[in-house]
Amino acid sequence: MSDGKRCIVFAHGNGFPAGTYARLFEAWRAAGYEVLAPRQFGHDPHFPVGDGWGRLRDELAHFIEQHAKAPVFLVGHSLGGLLCLKTASRRPGLARGVVVLDSPIFAGWRAQAVRLVKLTGLMQRISPGRVSRRRRREWPTREAVRQHFVSKSVFSTWDPRVLADYVQAGFVEREGRVRLAFEPEVETRIYDTLPHDLARTLRRHPLQCPMGFVAGTRSQEMRQGGVELARRLAGARFRWIEGTHLYPMESPEDTAALVLELLADMP
Repeated sequence: MSDGKRCIVFAHGNGFPAGTYARLFEAWRAAGYEVLAPRQFGHDPHFPVGDGWGRLRDELAHFIEQHAKAPVFLVGHSLGGLLCLKTASRRPGLARGVVVLDSPIFAGWRAQAVRLVKLTGLMQRISPGRVSRRRRREWPTREAVRQHFVSKSVFSTWDPRVLADYVQAGFVEREGRVRLAFEPEVETRIYDTLPHDLARTLRRHPLQCPMGFVAGTRSQEMRQGGVELARRLAGARFRWIEGTHLYPMESPEDTAALVLELLADMP
């Protein structure tokens, strides 16, 4: 079992299995940290996707309890960042610090808007799930996978090494074909059930550990979710980094270095 004093438990973004972030893990391990990460959330029938992601939070907590000696440093991107916050809030004994990478924390009128959209059934029309529902699922080879994604504008800004890691970690070979490892149905359910009440949860159960936050300068997700609460929660540990919502894939070295800087500032 890992010693939590120098252990990072990382939680991935929706649709991107943990191995996609191998460049970050490499830098953190070189700095002396052990790095552990659940492979992909939402695929274990014991921890199904539900509204507000409560069972996904339990999946992360279970992973920590099984693989590390708590408390550990929790670092998460997008979906993973929110799961880290939910876990640290409700299970404070598991976390000695949290670093959130571009996870929109809805508060105020934005939170109410998300709640209403979910209640009216419109979430399926406006969330990223409208794209994941139609996502292509299989290719003849991994090279065909790489060619498919490198031609897309979203992936064209990725560090080529990260794209190569995604091609390895995000796909499995079955019956002579290469298929997505992260099931589109799971990805869609995660998008359509994102928590709208995390701000209220954090008020009722304040974090008992330090928190850092890194926001992308060109992140549409942060513009939609707002940065006000993130700034307030992180305080002096709030940082900007050049890039979109997927800046960990675009600038892995810079991202890893910022996380190390924030962790070094946590007692």
